[in-house]
Amino acid sequence: MKKRALISVFDKRGILEFAKFLYGKDVEIISTGGTYKYLKENGLEVTEISEVTNFKEMLDGRVKTLHPNIHGGILAVRNNKEHMETIEKEGIQTIDFVIVNLYPFFKEVQTDKSFDEKIEFIDIGGPTMLRSAAKSFADVTVICDAEDYTKVREEIESKGETSFETRKRLAGKVFNLTSAYDAAISNFLLNEEYPKYLSLSYEKKFDLRYGENPHQTSAYYVSTTENGSMKNFVQLNGKELSFNNIRDIDIAWKVVGEFDEIACCAVKHSTPCGTAIGEDVFTVYKKAHDSDPVSIFGGIVAINREVDGKIAEELNKIFLEIVIAPSYSEEALGILKNKKNLRVIKCEVPRSQDKFEYIKVDGGILVQETNTKMIEEMKIVTEKQPTEKEKQDMILGMKVVKHVKSNAIVVVKDGTAKGIGTGQTNRIWATIHALEHAKGEGESLEGAVLASDAFFPFRDCVDEAAKYGIKAIVQPGGSMRDQESVDACNEHGISMVFTGIRHFKH
Repeated sequence: MKKRALISVFDKRGILEFAKFLYGKDVEIISTGGTYKYLKENGLEVTEISEVTNFKEMLDGRVKTLHPNIHGGILAVRNNKEHMETIEKEGIQTIDFVIVNLYPFFKEVQTDKSFDEKIEFIDIGGPTMLRSAAKSFADVTVICDAEDYTKVREEIESKGETSFETRKRLAGKVFNLTSAYDAAISNFLLNEEYPKYLSLSYEKKFDLRYGENPHQTSAYYVSTTENGSMKNFVQLNGKELSFNNIRDIDIAWKVVGEFDEIACCAVKHSTPCGTAIGEDVFTVYKKAHDSDPVSIFGGIVAINREVDGKIAEELNKIFLEIVIAPSYSEEALGILKNKKNLRVIKCEVPRSQDKFEYIKVDGGILVQETNTKMIEEMKIVTEKQPTEKEKQDMILGMKVVKHVKSNAIVVVKDGTAKGIGTGQTNRIWATIHALEHAKGEGESLEGAVLASDAFFPFRDCVDEAAKYGIKAIVQPGGSMRDQESVDACNEHGISMVFTGIRHFKH
């Protein structure tokens, strides 16, 4: 019996050549709608789907392949005598190849189209045919990805048919696709923060050289339904990105994205090690660099304005893994490319778009809304009032400390995060770390501000800050011993502000 192939594709890349190949192997081509027209216009002999179903397309094309003559031909098990007798009795012929790709719901759901318009991009017949063919992979070769045309063609050329293992792999790709497709549609229609089933839809962008360590494999996936800076960045120079690189880029870009002002953030090992704001890009970078010239070595620098030649020259004076900015002058790009391994990333102006965060644990996954709040209020709780300059440094401190691993303390002076205490198991250690770092060699912290991601459980952090000349502290408040910290500030002549918002980051 002559073999038959059913072809219905939205993405027509390579389909004409593949269809001609099948036709040349004495395979009858059945097709639908736009695909039928496209193949016919290009000189291929094609049978229209309505000739197989004996039923015209209806409901604006919503119903054309949902028919026993199609699904019977796909689902019939060839070595099942009863199946084959049934379809013969009903005049149904088997279908041996199903080549289908879907309406681009992934793409269209991210557009400004209306709700009703997006609904029309939900494919029904396509996934149904694919799932039928995938279930019948023992007998049917199913292709949902144009990248597989070459592999299937080569196998037929060499062996006369596709192998069981190839058909099984192609069937697996179908269910991989349809599960992501259904997840995207489910999330679009439900629009619930925490649905009963967690359905995620991500597509692999590329493999990574390795994971967090060289012995771990890794790959990078992007959302099929949501936009974000880390989805659409462009690499302009340098070697390929690693797992750690992408994590660090994300953190650095989120930090500078907190500011409307010109901002620069240096990151090392997923931790900001220097952040500054100011009036011009060169000065801001120098302030961020000079706040920790040791840690920035081998780190990542994010700047939320265009990089020009002057800054590029300065950036090239030290070893950096990555520079990320919204744009680069032609001169700057030429300078940065002198370092062939320096990864130069162009990214949209940073504004975090993620609504939820996912943390994998052994056998489960934690889901929470993204931390988008900053300061609920600036409630002054001490006798001493902070100056306007100190208030501005307090805001900077809280914007940085939000992205630092808890327990976290940030010391800020003159628009620069001078010292960062991160990831300590108690707050006094984080405070000492930040203060010692900020002090440096002979650096005066007179007039500096200290920001904390969570409340002080005891007054010891205030007493320690006073030793270094800190004159203003900002923290969420909320401890049973808040008054002890307030009293300590009054004793030392320090102003303290409560924000009402905690910023733990574990």
